[in-house]
Amino acid sequence: MTDNRTAPDADLPNIDPALLDLPTMDKLAPVGDLDHPPRILMLYGSLRERSFSRLLTEEAARILVHFGADVKIFNPMELPMAGSVAEDHPKVVELRELCLWSEGQVWCSPERHGTVTAVMKNQIDWIPLEMGAIRPSQGRTLAVMQVCGGSQSFNVVNTLRLLGRWMRMFTIPNQSSVPMAYKEFDEDGRMRPSAYYERVVDVMEELFKMTLLLRGRTDYLTDRYSERNERSMKAIDHAIKRI
Repeated sequence: MTDNRTAPDADLPNIDPALLDLPTMDKLAPVGDLDHPPRILMLYGSLRERSFSRLLTEEAARILVHFGADVKIFNPMELPMAGSVAEDHPKVVELRELCLWSEGQVWCSPERHGTVTAVMKNQIDWIPLEMGAIRPSQGRTLAVMQVCGGSQSFNVVNTLRLLGRWMRMFTIPNQSSVPMAYKEFDEDGRMRPSAYYERVVDVMEELFKMTLLLRGRTDYLTDRYSERNERSMKAIDHAIKRI
């Protein structure tokens, strides 16, 4: 039997209505300079000479370039461990500038001991949630991929999704996990035709579409009531102290 109940009254005594920002069509319209191609930053999680996470990243980059994206791949070689050097280290500065440049990102890691590699996690650890008033990751779209040495697993993509959510990114639903990756690439480092390759195409296509839909709107989409309320309370406290 269906339990039909009347919705409760829309009375929100603990909310300041003046700080609510309800959507309207003009607020959802894209803003800013959008004449450039979608900007995609790609990170991979291995330093090996023949790195399958790098090869998968490069294959995905070719697909994105074909779609019309402006793609940059960060080389994690010589990036120090997070916290071991000052933030003005050249590789740290390079990574953070690329994050600020990007409108979408792709993270691809091998699975090691059931999770992401230290190389992958170290790159993410160097990306701060905030740099003053600037947020290098918030509002960017994100696609996640992994390569496996054996049977197919989803441990890495699940962990990358968790990290993407923590970094306040819009992680797309689709994802790629390539089992026995050593069988999926030829001697030239190109991915062989397969259902796994087609899935990579699907993921990049979805990322490209979502980036087009969201760019120019992310500042509005990531503006939060709690943060507006915090700024309002600070302004009130500051005004009281000046009296």
